[in-house]
Amino acid sequence: MKELKIKIKKASKIMLITYLLISIGYIISYIFFAKSLLNLEGIETTIRYLILGFFAIWGVSYLCFGPKIIFKKMKKTFIVLTIFSMLFIPIFSVLSYYINKVYDSLDNFTIKETSTYTSVLLAMKDTEISENSKLGMIDNENDREGYVLAKELIQKEKLKQEIVPYEDFLIMLNDLYNGKIDGIFVSGDYKVLFSNEDKFHTIGEDTKVVYSYSKEMKSEESNLISSKKLTEPFTVLVLGVDSEAQNGLNPNAAFNGDTLMLVTFNPNTLTATMFSIPRDMYVPIACNHNRYNKINSAAAYGTNCVINTIEQMTNIDIDYFVKVNFRGVVDLVNTLGGVDVDVEAPDYPYDNAHKGLVCEQDSQRRFGEHLVCITPGENVHLDGEQALAYARCRHLYAEGDVDRNRHQQAIIEATAKKLVQMSSFSDFEKLLDTISNNIATNMQTKEMLSFYQAIKNMLVNSLNGEDFITIQKTRLEYYNFNPWLPSAGMKTSALGYYPGSLNAITKAMKENLGLEKIETIKTFTYDYNEDKDYRSDIIGQGIRTGDTLTRYLMPNLSGQTVSYAEEWAAKQGITLHKEFVESESIPGIIINQSVHQDTFLKTVSNVTIYISKASSNPKPKPDEDDDDDEPTIPGNPSDGDEDNDNENKDPDPPIAPGIDPNPDEDN
Repeated sequence: MKELKIKIKKASKIMLITYLLISIGYIISYIFFAKSLLNLEGIETTIRYLILGFFAIWGVSYLCFGPKIIFKKMKKTFIVLTIFSMLFIPIFSVLSYYINKVYDSLDNFTIKETSTYTSVLLAMKDTEISENSKLGMIDNENDREGYVLAKELIQKEKLKQEIVPYEDFLIMLNDLYNGKIDGIFVSGDYKVLFSNEDKFHTIGEDTKVVYSYSKEMKSEESNLISSKKLTEPFTVLVLGVDSEAQNGLNPNAAFNGDTLMLVTFNPNTLTATMFSIPRDMYVPIACNHNRYNKINSAAAYGTNCVINTIEQMTNIDIDYFVKVNFRGVVDLVNTLGGVDVDVEAPDYPYDNAHKGLVCEQDSQRRFGEHLVCITPGENVHLDGEQALAYARCRHLYAEGDVDRNRHQQAIIEATAKKLVQMSSFSDFEKLLDTISNNIATNMQTKEMLSFYQAIKNMLVNSLNGEDFITIQKTRLEYYNFNPWLPSAGMKTSALGYYPGSLNAITKAMKENLGLEKIETIKTFTYDYNEDKDYRSDIIGQGIRTGDTLTRYLMPNLSGQTVSYAEEWAAKQGITLHKEFVESESIPGIIINQSVHQDTFLKTVSNVTIYISKASSNPKPKPDEDDDDDEPTIPGNPSDGDEDNDNENKDPDPPIAPGIDPNPDEDN
């Protein structure tokens, strides 16, 4: 010990202080660097451990041999070792900062364990809620905002009004607009959920919040956390979100269901299959007792409901979901310097002043001077607002939402092409900031990191002039039909799909996931490194086979015979009830029915037909224009809707049982 003290006294104080400071700085910076590097699980594991090992050996060597070099007064050796050790400290710090920044950004994508849920009592702008008011509430005990928190809101505000139960949010909202009820309990995100419905696109201006109640609860989406690694084939559901926040996206934010895209990706073959599902597709809603409705209506019940509904429709398990804030698309595209897309000419003009242009509201849903217009053409360069406008526009195209889905896929492809062209870390940093605020997913950070190898392979392919990624495009063949909604007293415009087309799409997706043996050659390959015109076979396109939903619409039995109705009911598995009423029609002919024409029969188990019998007190035949003596038939579904009922009358002669009176057409 005395000898050591003597050596320290004789040694250079400057060298000793320098050694001490550099040693402390090296140890601290190395610990943070090592911690950051170890967080990158699955990324170049061997290289990471070699780097950590090398710098650990260097640090130990400097700590152990530094004093000996100082005591022996080997100034040059000490200076060289100290300079290198000193340089490593800022390198460790900078690398730790950027690694942690990337890691924290990825971690920010993941949905949180808890979230704030809000239920509001909504009324029309000019409606005052009184003791005699009727309030609509969704009849679903699992709905947190529409039922659970609504009940708590009723208790909190001591509301005594009559509660009218509903099976569907849109029907309830329609009754609010029509004055049948005075208020409704809905999610605080009602603008996001319903503003994309044509009838309710001004819901923010039309309504007011009477009462509001919020509560921090365990997130409904926290049970959707998946641990599947992205090194094996996986599925991801992309959900478009119209966030009301000016900047950023609440990870548990509600969405309107207008953009639903199911993607499969195989990291081994670098093949992706993209399947856009039209918002008006009529399917059983999993969380609503499998009642048929438009698929976008499932969004009102939450992400879990949408996932279960699509899994039921496709028979494919969904591993992940990704919510994308539409407003973030603007920032993303602008960060990339714009994207190049073939913009299709519209089928209809926006107005006389904008003929031939693709026009849509801006990212803040504003028209007028804020209208965004694009000149159609090939390889059109779009900025962020234009890219979002093109991805949203549907009213100017003949196939509406189907065309919009195709345009959204084009925007995604163009964006992917620009992503691979990024060359500077500053651009990457800007991109990371943009997407971290506008994307939410159930992927855990370590699962996201496991996608590194696939990205590396894509970049290697791109540098070697090979295909960056192979994309299989799909198109679900559909038809228009208009089922009658008894609870709403109106028809709705919906889409049905051809099972043969869906089967072709799901088969390709299962092949890509390795769940089925590949029997056909990949149908579409697009090389991102080449700007060239291309044509592709689109999976599912042109296949119009299988049973259709139009066969399950209630026909107009008026004018038919009882035997015809009996045979029809037997084939449909429906119980037929008969009632005879006095009428001047031919005896034995059906003159009315209890179920409205075009009602979806999957919701019907009993139908009553009203049959004409000879009148016991014949009346003089009235004048042609005198309808005062028309009989009132019990259960007449056309009461109050005469125009609609007449419109639905089938002028054709009776058709043979089992023949579809509304043959499917290519719409």
